[in-house]
Amino acid sequence: MTTLAEILANVRRGRFPPADGGLTIVPQPSPRDLGVLSFTAHAVVFADADPAWIRGLLPPGDLSAPLGPAFLQALAGRTGRGIGNVDLLGLAAPLPGPPPVALDELTRSDHPRVARARRYRDSVRVWTAAEGGLLTVGRGVAGRWEAAVEVEPECRGRGLGRRLAAAARHVVPEPVWAQVAPGNVASVRAILAAGYAPVGAEVLLA
Repeated sequence: MTTLAEILANVRRGRFPPADGGLTIVPQPSPRDLGVLSFTAHAVVFADADPAWIRGLLPPGDLSAPLGPAFLQALAGRTGRGIGNVDLLGLAAPLPGPPPVALDELTRSDHPRVARARRYRDSVRVWTAAEGGLLTVGRGVAGRWEAAVEVEPECRGRGLGRRLAAAARHVVPEPVWAQVAPGNVASVRAILAAGYAPVGAEVLLA
């Protein structure tokens, strides 16, 4: 049986699910990770739910249904979870050399930002930037490396978000993923400028 980790590994290599209007259903990679991935004309549902029940809610050829409110609400009700954001999913290869912004690693395990990150990821590492930003990386869905960036409001508009997103490519030795709400246009622009390629959309149920 195909796993989500195998699908994501293929995407890292540039091999996407076929754009055939189809649906792939795979088990959850962990008790924490449940959701829907949408690629060009192909969706992937990773949930420990009856595949026949899932297919019964997703008419063949309806490309928008897997990320639509009706299906997500049904899946949330079936699994007892809440629906997260529908995010743009970006992917970037690692880069050699030092990051383009000076980083100071935060080692206090009881820091609230570290605690929050650990709700969603394993092997979490957090860095602060003196310019007023924060970079978090950790292993998220199916063990992939994920990066998250925060910039203090008074420090925005100076390219720090882009540099922090690029810094993740220097501190992670593998391809790194970024999840960004499409309406957060500044963050979308930042990850694109930092070299992340849009590869799909994703919603997680927490």
